[in-house]
Amino acid sequence: MATSASPVTRARRRVGEALFLRVAGPDGPAARDRVHLTPGPRWFPAGSAIRRVHADSSMYIGGLRALLLQSLHPLAMAGVAGHSGYRGDPWGRLARTSTFLAFTTFGTADDAQATVDHIRAIHERVRGKAPDGSAYRASDPHLLAWVHIAEADSFLAAHQRYGRRPLDAAGCDEYVAQGARVARALGAVEVPESVAELEAAIASYRAELEATPAALDAADFLLSEPPLGRAARAPYALLAAGAVALLPDWARTMLGRDFWSVRAFGPASGGVATRAIRWGTSANRPSRNVE
Repeated sequence: MATSASPVTRARRRVGEALFLRVAGPDGPAARDRVHLTPGPRWFPAGSAIRRVHADSSMYIGGLRALLLQSLHPLAMAGVAGHSGYRGDPWGRLARTSTFLAFTTFGTADDAQATVDHIRAIHERVRGKAPDGSAYRASDPHLLAWVHIAEADSFLAAHQRYGRRPLDAAGCDEYVAQGARVARALGAVEVPESVAELEAAIASYRAELEATPAALDAADFLLSEPPLGRAARAPYALLAAGAVALLPDWARTMLGRDFWSVRAFGPASGGVATRAIRWGTSANRPSRNVE
């Protein structure tokens, strides 16, 4: 005779499903089934570094850190402010990003390529001028490379600090190299393939970075005015503190977030938030890919 799930297990499932729907959107369940249940070859094999990183709950912190870091490039931020609708539809933007990561990391090779082709078509239409008059194009390989390296550095940093199973040195290089494949498919050209190259790439952009009013406004929105109900704000504050603490010192300073409290308590806060997310989502793990 089958036994019903315990109250704790049911609670975990409810929390996990709520988190999943918030991040993946209303079409998330259908996308999840397609990603994990469609047979066929994948871009990346099971057990590879990119799969380990992108399947870990530390991605929540890594994603927030990436947005904050990306905002410091004036042209990238101008494109986000002008075209992404991050204030009017922040959850929709998050769902589109999470779906892209899911298909390119875990989906079939055909679905991964179709997802990349769709994003490239959108990028071709996103262009305009920053407040200082500088022109930008979302398809610009230089801007694509910045968005990519900010994500790669953030996801890897979060995994190494908060992930269940941090990678060894070879695994970290493998992660950067595998991420480079996706970046090149999107149209980036000069992308790093090792941790050393990733660090050098970030350093090469430093002179272009600036805390513009748009970047500071985005940081306020993400950290101080998140589109959440009252009950979710305290847990989110822990996650946000972990993300800010994980930023490079120079990035925290530029964004006006280099507070002693963040440096002192942010890492622990991020750890608590990640463990809580992991507790909730572990009961809702998808089935293994059919390859």
